[in-house]
Amino acid sequence: MCFHIGREWRFPVVLIGLFLLEFAGIVTSLALFGIAAPNLYRTRLWSDGFNNGFNSSPAQILYAYANYRPIPKTPLVWSHFLTNFNVVISVFSMFVLLVKVVLNVMNIFHPLLSISIHVILCIIWVVSAYGQAGPDKSDPKHPSSVAWYVSKSCSVTFNKANVHYCELAKGTFAVTCIMLALYIIHLPLAIYSLVPTAEAKARKARKSSIESPDKKSPDSELTVDQRWELEPPPRTPATPSAVPITPRTRAFNALSGALPLRSMAK
Repeated sequence: MCFHIGREWRFPVVLIGLFLLEFAGIVTSLALFGIAAPNLYRTRLWSDGFNNGFNSSPAQILYAYANYRPIPKTPLVWSHFLTNFNVVISVFSMFVLLVKVVLNVMNIFHPLLSISIHVILCIIWVVSAYGQAGPDKSDPKHPSSVAWYVSKSCSVTFNKANVHYCELAKGTFAVTCIMLALYIIHLPLAIYSLVPTAEAKARKARKSSIESPDKKSPDSELTVDQRWELEPPPRTPATPSAVPITPRTRAFNALSGALPLRSMAK
């Protein structure tokens, strides 16, 4: 018994709805990540958190250079890499969405392909979410397990001019989590669609019965020697084309007045 993998979506309307939600989320993330790039509020929130004693200071690198100390590694949550990474993944997600829509219109966006694509998208958006809410342990005196603008209210800002930037950072993190949730929803939907429906199984069985006959002909089960025995002997120049002469044939030819040799000659 062979197992057939489903190639059709059980809930195509849900899939289209997810595409529309993805489009709205990606456009929003593109706008928010584009506003944050290259460094609209990253350093501001970093400094504000240090003034409140929530995390390290952005000036620690300058102090390390001035005092000839080892240069501390910039935490991922405050790094320039994370800002660029967020912009890149939002552009990449938009490209993937366009490809998925085209493949779905062409009826070749199968559930198995969807699982492969969305596993990759989930991984990169998990990295983005982790980076935005990541820890800051570079300063032993002010360790932080979660970015302060995620775990605390924006009203605690040291400089009230940074409240708007804190809200932008919170909104960006919220959109990131929404995008991650949308990609996660794709996975169970695709896995469930891998199991073919009864209609798909019946259609597959009909197609298989048309392509390959159910019963074999009796001649197909014979061996080569058996087929050769059933075939008539091949004609050769020495094989007479007339009926072979037997005593009965001679008697009938004598009664009819026909000459057997002459009939053979004809």
